[in-house]
Amino acid sequence: MTRTNKKIIIYVLAIILAVIQLLFSKNNFLPTSNQNVQTPNLGVSTIPNTKQTALVTHVIDGDTIEIEGKIKVRYIGVNSPEIDQCFAEESYMENKKLVEGKTVSLVKDISDKDKYGRLLRYVYVGDQFVNEYLITNGYAKIMVIKPDIKYYQKFKSLEKQAKENNLGMWNKCN
Repeated sequence: MTRTNKKIIIYVLAIILAVIQLLFSKNNFLPTSNQNVQTPNLGVSTIPNTKQTALVTHVIDGDTIEIEGKIKVRYIGVNSPEIDQCFAEESYMENKKLVEGKTVSLVKDISDKDKYGRLLRYVYVGDQFVNEYLITNGYAKIMVIKPDIKYYQKFKSLEKQAKENNLGMWNKCN
C-alpha cells in the first residue's frame, strides 16, 4: 500500500469517527450515565398545531388520559370535576366512553407540559374534538391557563350555552 493510500484511508476513518461521535454524543441518541432515559416519543409532537396519534391505554378522569408508553395527557382548556365533586363520575365515564382503547390525535397549543409533567394537548377521536365535546355537553368547565388559549373564546361560548341549557353538571350540580 502506498503512502498516499494510507493517508486517504486515515483521512476517511477520521471523518467516519467524527460523524459517529456527533451522532452518539450525550445530547443526541445515547444517554450517558448521568442522564435520565426518556420515554419513547411515540410520535407525540412538541410542534404547535401538529397532529400526532397515540393509543389511549387508560382514562384517569374527565380531563386526563394515559397513552401508550405510560404518558399522561391533560386536555387543554378543560377542567372536569375532581373525584370528590359533583358530576365527577359522569365526566370520567363519558371521557372513558369517548377515548379509552381508541387511537386519538393529539394537538399541541403553545405549552408542551404542565407542572406535573403531563402533556398538554387538544384531543380528537376521528373528527370528534373531545375537549369541545366535554364543555358543550356539561361534562367539564373551561379552564384558561396562558399561553394555551387558542380555543378560549369558543370554549367560553360553549360553556355559556351548556349552562343556559342546563346540560350535564349545570343541571345536576350547584
